[in-house]
Amino acid sequence: MAGQKMLKFVEVERDMPEKRPPNLRKEDFGEIYAEYATAKAAEQASRCSQCGVPYCQSHCPLHNNIPDWLRMTAEGRLEEAYEISQATNTFPEICGRICPQDRLCEGNCVIEQSGHGTVTIGSVEKYITDTAFENGWVKPIKPQTERAESVGIIGAGPGGLAAADILRRQGVQVTVYDRYDRGGGLLTYGIPGFKLEKDIVMQRMAQLEDGGVEFVLNCDVGDDLSFDAIRGKHDAVLIATGVYKTRGLEAPGVGAEGIVRAIDYLTASNRKSFGDVVEEFENGELNAVGKKVVVIGGGDTAMDCVRTAIRQGAESVKCLYRRDEANMPGSMREVQNAKEEGVEFVWLSAPRGFTGDKVEGVMVQKMRLGAPDASGRQMPELIEGSDYVEDADLVVQALGFEPEDIPTLWGVPELEVTRWGTIKAEFTTGQTSLEGVFAAGDIVRGASLVVWAIKDGRDAAEAILDYINQEAAVAAE
Repeated sequence: MAGQKMLKFVEVERDMPEKRPPNLRKEDFGEIYAEYATAKAAEQASRCSQCGVPYCQSHCPLHNNIPDWLRMTAEGRLEEAYEISQATNTFPEICGRICPQDRLCEGNCVIEQSGHGTVTIGSVEKYITDTAFENGWVKPIKPQTERAESVGIIGAGPGGLAAADILRRQGVQVTVYDRYDRGGGLLTYGIPGFKLEKDIVMQRMAQLEDGGVEFVLNCDVGDDLSFDAIRGKHDAVLIATGVYKTRGLEAPGVGAEGIVRAIDYLTASNRKSFGDVVEEFENGELNAVGKKVVVIGGGDTAMDCVRTAIRQGAESVKCLYRRDEANMPGSMREVQNAKEEGVEFVWLSAPRGFTGDKVEGVMVQKMRLGAPDASGRQMPELIEGSDYVEDADLVVQALGFEPEDIPTLWGVPELEVTRWGTIKAEFTTGQTSLEGVFAAGDIVRGASLVVWAIKDGRDAAEAILDYINQEAAVAAE
């Protein structure tokens, strides 16, 4: 019986894929986790309790059918496991690598609550789709019928690509516009290779291109091509640009040479991994080799920066965060990986300013946690007289991202935005204040997780399909 393959959590312990030793993995940008072997993937999947109310599924933004594909994996039915996985998730091999499972599916696993250690959901998810690619189960997109309607998507990040996939499968003609020379957005240029190797992203780009999605790259909307031109060419438009404007510091000396933005730093490093010539890297501006590096911030982007600096050969790497470890917004797993690789965390510390025309140090003020704010998090409070200077040759600001002023940049003042600068869009459809223009992902919800961008992109694609179907019905009357 199928059930005999499952509920092994009492006799089989949680076992993650083998992690490369820190002294080896910090020498390159390869992914740090090894692949599961088939037997190990089946064994770990068999630990699932197949509970009646799967909290792993309900706490996944995509509501992936996790217990079902775990059962298929345990039974050796891997192609079926892949079919179930990809039915709800456009890029399961990417989510399996970069989702903070400790905060989502795995963090809500029922057997974890009972003290048996969570099922390794993310690692099995990654294994299933990697196996599917290896065996040719990931088929090219071939719509049953082609449609005349076209949709323009601005932004080739996870939200835009997820929407492109859904629309193209329905035969819609899809053109994706992006400012970079490669598609993928932050998947390509923001997330380091040790979390997501770039061939994983490029194979999905190839699948979309082979399926008929047209990409217009090196295209900065508002400069190279007007928004009105895109809107005039297509029956509907999806804005999925993400948020790229760095949330900066306001402090004395912040303009000094050697104080850089996280997005610039990570993009330069990722371009090097493609073999590109990056002048800012070659001249040392965005290269940490031999430097005392201080990264300011406590989210996943900060973890990407500190771990990149280690691999670039920094003399020392410190992370300043104004709260304590328990209150960090980033993944605890990433913090642990960074510690193993030699990053020093300076908790309850915030920058007050910087010394030197070419940065020489960070003026640090020590903090303590006081009363909770409206969200329930304790607010940092300054400890008077505790200031000191932290030596630094390179300072990376990783304080999060904000939306660019799209209505101004694109010359569309009638595009409504919220008081935070995000695009105002209907919650269920993504419809904006402009007829036939939709928005999805971080540009609507603010800086968030890749898995949420995928969900938003898929939902927007369904709403766009409804819209163009309605428009076609009206035209036919």
